[in-house]
Amino acid sequence: MASGPDENGRERIVQASTPADDAEKLAGDQALEERAQEATSQTENATDTFAKDLRPRRFQEYVGQRAVVDSISIAVLAAKKRGDTLDHALFHGPPGLGKTTISQIIARELDSQLIHTSGPALERPADVVGLLSNLKVGDVLFIDEIHRLSHAVEEYLYSAMEDFRVDFMTGSGAFAKSINLPLQPFTLIGSTTRAGMLSAPLRERFGLAYHLDFYSTGELAQVVTRSAGILEVDIDADGALEIARRSRGTPRISNRLLRRVRDFAEVREVGTIDKTVASEALEIEGVDSLGLDRLDRLYLTTLSKNYQGGPAGIQALAATINEDQQTLEDVVEPFLLKIGFIVRTPQGRRTTPEGFEHIGLPPRLDGPTGQGTLL
Repeated sequence: MASGPDENGRERIVQASTPADDAEKLAGDQALEERAQEATSQTENATDTFAKDLRPRRFQEYVGQRAVVDSISIAVLAAKKRGDTLDHALFHGPPGLGKTTISQIIARELDSQLIHTSGPALERPADVVGLLSNLKVGDVLFIDEIHRLSHAVEEYLYSAMEDFRVDFMTGSGAFAKSINLPLQPFTLIGSTTRAGMLSAPLRERFGLAYHLDFYSTGELAQVVTRSAGILEVDIDADGALEIARRSRGTPRISNRLLRRVRDFAEVREVGTIDKTVASEALEIEGVDSLGLDRLDRLYLTTLSKNYQGGPAGIQALAATINEDQQTLEDVVEPFLLKIGFIVRTPQGRRTTPEGFEHIGLPPRLDGPTGQGTLL
């Protein structure tokens, strides 16, 4: 998906489609050109106008992640000053913390086009070769869920990232031929929630690597206040703080909860959203005072009751809850670990005394002390 201003100054997003041809059919320039055209063929409007877009558009507007923003903004300014492409960058951390937003800001600050795709969309070498061959000088290629790239596709990125070229074979046997395809200098930005699944050769080719951590309550209150202004929602400081407290340290959740509270306030014909209004609205949504939703509490209750606080394996928990294992690992567990309600040990997940207390159960006498090995 590529973004850039259209004639009205609005953001234009181009979806990169996945070609269906086999990689061996990339023998000629015509096939490469056709695949490149397919990679950026579908155009769609942005989901909202700028007036209602809650994403910050410049580094100055970005709230939180100061160490990351300060570092990457210096790298961007230095690259612009030299007239050079930015080093390839990797952003990793829990979902909803702003990895995609920062990538969009980078492209905008560089006055470059952003090509947006994902690891699962690049199924075959032909897909990535076609996409790379269509890049222009200075373009920013953003690959979400980069840890889900297949090994065959990933290998084509090595030479592309280091030498801006792609080597591939056509034909077979006596008719085999190696083709060297030069590429325009570009910047690759990878985003992942599971950095540990990246291969060492790929990870080492990123000149910039950043971990995005959960936001503080104060930072989230700033996010809520800013978003409320864009949405033209009347909210006071205590109301913004109440939403922030229940946002699990995640801006994406803050904005989602703000919309739900706005709906509640409009239906109840409430003027200003204060702490009481926000609290009542979020209780209806099933979000408790610490930001745990129904799935979080189900996970914690299942571990504490069904498995007596653990240890329990993630596969057993996923089967008992009837929820996808990756959802539990990527969405539920990071926040429960951060607030100290569970620990990961070599034997499995365990509930801490604080976790037992939160759901109103007595802690196990032989329960964990809050220390554990993160696996």
